[in-house]
Amino acid sequence: MGIAIASGAYAISFGAISTAAGLSLLQTGALSILMFTGASQFAMVGVIGAGGSVWTGAATAALLGSRNALYGLRLSSLLNARGWRRPAASHFVIDETTAMAIARDDPALSRFAFWSTGLALFSLWNLGTLIGALATHVVSNPRLLGLDAAPPAAFLALLAPRLRAREPLAIALAAGVVAIAVLPFVPAGVPLLIVALLVALFGWLRKP
Repeated sequence: MGIAIASGAYAISFGAISTAAGLSLLQTGALSILMFTGASQFAMVGVIGAGGSVWTGAATAALLGSRNALYGLRLSSLLNARGWRRPAASHFVIDETTAMAIARDDPALSRFAFWSTGLALFSLWNLGTLIGALATHVVSNPRLLGLDAAPPAAFLALLAPRLRAREPLAIALAAGVVAIAVLPFVPAGVPLLIVALLVALFGWLRKP
């Protein structure tokens, strides 16, 4: 519940930012219900809000969300979901549910942690999104609130704990330089795609 409440509060920001970026209330709600992965949602509305195309935003979101597929490989045998529970479980495979599930030694407790976290988080995330989206309708111009600064701030907060070693810090700085260098020559959102592909290539080439 602690994770769900914190994420629900965070979702209020997403709902407001999405509406400020030009998405309708229905589109904003659909993103939280169907995509349900915070970083990808922020990335998509951030690209759209910056003037990028929907397709560029979707591609950026897909790249960020691809890590969930790796989580699914780890959780598949642990959850042992069958029938209708299998697609339901796949929808709940995100950072928080994975962390809660693998932290338990007992498989039964792991499954309970996964489902309880997933259900609580899904409920409060969508509630928070709705509250944030509705709140911006009270303001004639939501952009005046300066919510466009929230996505980069959120990404910095997610990135900061991973920059304690020299190599991740060097990679992050190099990625920033590349993104800034290509920014004047490509549409909004594309620099992130270029950097993601280069980092993936770097990781593949340095494998033993």
